[in-house]
Amino acid sequence: MRGEDWPKDRFAEMSTPVRACSLVFFSISLAVGAALVLDRYIAHDLEVPPFLFAVAVSAWYGRAGGAILALVLSCISFDYFFVQPLHTLSVSASDLPFFAIFAGFASLVTWFSAIRRKVEEELRRARDRLEVVVAERTQQASLLNLTHDTIFVRDMNFVIAYWNRGAEDLYGWSAEEAVGKHSTSLLHTVFPAPLEEILAELMRTGRWDGELQRSKRDGSHVIVSSRWSLQRNDGDRATAILETNNDITDRKRREREIEGLNQELTKRSTELEGTNKELEAFAYSVSHDLRAPLRHMAGYSELLQKRAANVLDEKGNHYILMVIESAKRMGSLIDDLLSFSRIGRAETQKTLVNAGQLVKEALSEVRQETEGRDIAWTFGALPDFYGDRSMLRLVLVNLLSNAIKFTRNRPRAEIEVGSAGGQNGEAVVFVRDNGVGFDMQYANKLFGVFQRLHQANEFEGTGIGLATVQRIIHRHGGRVWAEGGVDRGATFYFSAPTQ
Repeated sequence: MRGEDWPKDRFAEMSTPVRACSLVFFSISLAVGAALVLDRYIAHDLEVPPFLFAVAVSAWYGRAGGAILALVLSCISFDYFFVQPLHTLSVSASDLPFFAIFAGFASLVTWFSAIRRKVEEELRRARDRLEVVVAERTQQASLLNLTHDTIFVRDMNFVIAYWNRGAEDLYGWSAEEAVGKHSTSLLHTVFPAPLEEILAELMRTGRWDGELQRSKRDGSHVIVSSRWSLQRNDGDRATAILETNNDITDRKRREREIEGLNQELTKRSTELEGTNKELEAFAYSVSHDLRAPLRHMAGYSELLQKRAANVLDEKGNHYILMVIESAKRMGSLIDDLLSFSRIGRAETQKTLVNAGQLVKEALSEVRQETEGRDIAWTFGALPDFYGDRSMLRLVLVNLLSNAIKFTRNRPRAEIEVGSAGGQNGEAVVFVRDNGVGFDMQYANKLFGVFQRLHQANEFEGTGIGLATVQRIIHRHGGRVWAEGGVDRGATFYFSAPTQ
């Protein structure tokens, strides 16, 4: 047991009058005995200090009541044992000042003892509160050490006062090495803005969030997402800053890589766009310049056929006919190529389009191709599209014309136009026929420019129609694909956005 704990253990709980009186009587008895010993064996006039000590002890442990009782008993005992005549309680007038001085001095000792006891009790309560706070803070610090986040506390001069285990793991310094150091100097912090502006925002709002670059103990750099929280005391005075850090170095590196890739992609897209424009301009120029010589070839061949028809034999007339047909076919190819080029350069004017109405308009354009044919048409409910009306009508014209052409050898052609389920935000329309179909292993060639899966003597065409369909649909952000089988018909699908 510690010496300072003895009074607390023995006398602090003396709250009953019996215990207080027992202490007073015991103290006065010891004082009387000590005074008698001093008076008889050592020297006279030393009787007062033991009584003052007894009063002080009684005041300390017996409080005010014990002090008063001890003062009364001290005066009675002193008068009885040490004031002439001895062993009486008589007090002469000359002795009254002495007793008054004794009472005053004893009262002063009592007052001093009471003040000191009060101060010590307040110190003890403060120590108890401090122990509780320290225990709570220790527990909180232990909990903060369990997290992987970097947490540390610094005062308003940026001197580190707390450094958790997450900070040790991230930066490399232990708590013993970091506490007491200036955080900005220790971590070589690079701020995203002047520190004065950051502190001004912190003082105004109590918080600050931002990204900081810092150095680890090994010299490597780290980028952290930092959050500051301002702590104020009861007087609203800023006392400390709690900072939490999350390592975002890898994320920032990936962002820089993605930004670099995006810049490279933008550069290549710009270059590709320029190249496409050059190719389209070249194709348009070539196609336009080829028109004149082709017209001359066709025109002079026809004139030659008229003038030399009687002179040439059957084979010669056949040769001239082949030249004329080839020139016309070349003209058709050039016209389709020009149309294909115009689609790439044309501006789209997107509106909400009724697909059912577009099908009716497309049918009116291909009606002459159906003359003399037995065709069973089937039309399902069609969705609305958001796109360029003229371009989408051209898509349907090409697909319907394709179905009409490749069902020519069927006694009864069957052509269906309907809709199918699409992905989010898109509608799908299909055109299905019972024509000659195609081999699915060559499906990737269907939408290429000048790509054909059938001989020209079987089915006419330039091989640009489906390429045009694909280009228009891609410009609308949609998809186009086909399904079919040899002599089992074909189905062509395309999608377009609904808004």
